Amino acid sequence: MTSDRLRVLLTRRWPEAAESYLAERYDVTFNPEDTLMSADALAQAFDAYDVICPTVSDNIDTSVIGSSPRRTRLLANFGVGFDHIHIDACKKAKIAVTNTPGVLTDATADLAMTLILMTARRAGEGERELRDGRWTGWRPTHLIGRELSGKALGLVGFGRIAQATAHRAHHGFGMKILYYSRSATTAETEKNLSAKRMETLEELLRQSDVISLHVPGGAETKNMIGAKEIAFMNPGAILINTARGGVIDHDALAAALKSGALAAAGLDVYPAEPAVPPSLLALDNAVLLPHLGSATVETREAMGLRAAANVDAFASGSPLPDRIA
Repeated sequence: MTSDRLRVLLTRRWPEAAESYLAERYDVTFNPEDTLMSADALAQAFDAYDVICPTVSDNIDTSVIGSSPRRTRLLANFGVGFDHIHIDACKKAKIAVTNTPGVLTDATADLAMTLILMTARRAGEGERELRDGRWTGWRPTHLIGRELSGKALGLVGFGRIAQATAHRAHHGFGMKILYYSRSATTAETEKNLSAKRMETLEELLRQSDVISLHVPGGAETKNMIGAKEIAFMNPGAILINTARGGVIDHDALAAALKSGALAAAGLDVYPAEPAVPPSLLALDNAVLLPHLGSATVETREAMGLRAAANVDAFASGSPLPDRIA
């Protein structure tokens, strides 16, 4: 397949640098209005384009993918997570899938620390109070939060983003690092981060002051933090999620925040975006951000160019560098 005849669809707006790169090389259709494509439009695109570049906002399910033969042979996903794509259906339809790993580690770790600081210091509550005109001035007992130094940060999952978060928390704020994952990291990494592996999730939850989630989405992790797991946490604990929304049972989380069983939660992701669980919206001790984990100029450009590299490999018949299916 020659690149000058390759038809590529970008389902949402991308950073200008990435769009320009693709436009110079391929017959690209952009989405200048940046509106969400309907399921019908996506399904039709599979017969009109060689490559589709979706994002987390696109639900690429079995009804959209259909079955062979389809013109689309590659989904070059803009992002690391791919639980919005039905991988088994792609395999059956002989459609390759790639993602953009590695380039958003620092930005997402920064965002995790932002949520940790906002919840620990009650910054979300303070800003809402000030903007609403309810602030009556400084007083000794007003919005007292918690310091991070000496507190235990428990990381569920210990991949690149979790380790980058641990580095910031330990070396920047003096936090103790605990982690739970299927396998232990290297002795050198544990030494550099003063990190200790917990044998069970329950053990991690019981010993952590702040719990930050860094696991992939999907059936294996769906609602892995529910009422049972929240009950293991101490009443002053803070829960942070920059991973995938479906990892948390949000009704159980809301009940715990409302009752005081948990001190606070900081969330950047939700199970049915852009919808946010209504039970969380009225809670002052919930900091809610609109999926900003990778939202820096540098990172979003790098994500676009990483996706473009997979399109280049596909066009030239080379192995896909970030193939997941």
